[in-house]
Formats: sequence, structure tokens, C-alpha cells
Amino acid sequence: MSNYVTGTGSGPSAAFFDLDRTLISGSSAFTLAIQARKAGLVPTHEFVRDAGGALAFKLFGASDDTSNEVRKRILGAVTGLRQADLQGINADILPRLIDRVRPEAKRLLERHRRAGRDTFIVSAAPQEIVEPLAHALGMTSGIGTRGVIDNGVYTGELDGPFCYGEGKVEAMQSLASWNNYDLAQSYAYSDSASDLPMLEAVGHPVAVNPDSKLERHARRNGWPIVIFSQRTKSVIRRTLSGVATAGVGVGGFVLGTQVTKSKSSFLRR
Repeated sequence: MSNYVTGTGSGPSAAFFDLDRTLISGSSAFTLAIQARKAGLVPTHEFVRDAGGALAFKLFGASDDTSNEVRKRILGAVTGLRQADLQGINADILPRLIDRVRPEAKRLLERHRRAGRDTFIVSAAPQEIVEPLAHALGMTSGIGTRGVIDNGVYTGELDGPFCYGEGKVEAMQSLASWNNYDLAQSYAYSDSASDLPMLEAVGHPVAVNPDSKLERHARRNGWPIVIFSQRTKSVIRRTLSGVATAGVGVGGFVLGTQVTKSKSSFLRR
């Protein structure tokens, strides 16, 4: 059974969402670093390094050449930590991440649920963060990076694929095989060219607030490009009350979302 399965999949398709700068604004790593520092789990110099890296990612995005550095940062951030300690700061991390979920993304999740489609976060962030966040948002589950744990402590080694680049595809294919998803009927959403393998693995790729490389690729291949606006917490609260009736197909995004390229079949299956 796949490590990412928490229940029986509904099939035949699913929707996969990148986390940072797609489902949420900014970087989850920055939030994780802040809360880990407050909890005394990392020393100040490591916090400054990790926060700086997260800030650079937030401002400039990721590239295809950063996989090794991202892997080192993710695994390095938890090496030597107890799994129970990382899980323990979820109570502080999750509300902050939920507040940063884009309202358009919430409506999109609801649209997929109405279509009977399972929904997943796919992120390089630790599984201990990704999975609870997905469940808090009413999603099927989350696919994150898993670290080897020895006597309750992270060793800094991978336990399964590193969920970045091709590693996301490996995890998605494993999940699809177990739940009988047809990836050709499935959807994927990301902002970064580093997720081109993930986007190309499904029949319905969507570029969300794309970086320049992904935008060029999307336009050349006729992929939908959607622009999610950043919203304050108060606007998110007002928006959520209308989730049940809001339309989010092409031409149906509201409250500031623009669609710059679309396919007639987008979100209609």
C-alpha cells in the first residue's frame, strides 16, 4: 500500500496542488523556520540561514537547478530533531498556513470535490506538515518529503522519493497506481518551472501565477494560466462563506482572479 494513502481513492482522476506560491502565498519553509526557532528547535544562526533561503524562494521562485540545494535544506532542517517535536509545533504552524491559502484555491478545491475528484498537496515540505495541512483543508491527503526516523529522531536521510521535480511524479504515479487514478484525466497546479515534470505527468496541467519559464512553456503548449491574487485574512473569511456557490471553471474565477489562457475542457470532467 502506498505510504501516501489514508483511505480508498474515489478515482478515476485526482487533482494535485503544489504548496508554496500556489496553494498558499509565499513559502511554508519560512513559517516552519519561525515556529521552530520559537520552540527552541533550531539555533539562531540556522534560523537566519533557513529563513533567508525561504525569503529568496518567495521573491524569486525556484529553478530546475536547485533540487540538490532544496533537498539539503529540507532534510537539514529536520536532521537531529525528534519527530514528536516537529509534530508538536503543528498547532502553531497550521493556522498560519491556512490563513495564507488563496481564496481562489479554496474555491478550486471545492470544485474538484464536487466533481468527485480526490485532491492532494504535493510538496517538498516535510510530510508531517503537508499531510495535516491537507486534512485541515478538507483534502484527501498530502504528499510530502519523508525522512528516515531512528528511535524517534530524523537521521537526515530520505525515506522514499524526494518530493521535488521528478520525485513528485514518482510519488504521484505510486498513488495513482494504488488508487486507480487515470493521470491523463487528472489535474496539476504549480507556479514554478521546477514542477514541469509534475505538470507534464497529467492531462490537465495549470500554471498558477507562473514564473517566467513556466509561463513561456504554458503558452507554447496551450496550458491554462491563472492568476491568483493575494488576499488578507478578513477577505478570506468573507470569501469562504460563498464557497459552496462560487464557480471556478474557466471564466468563472471571481474576486480579482484572471484567466489568461484556457482550454474548453478545464474543470468540466
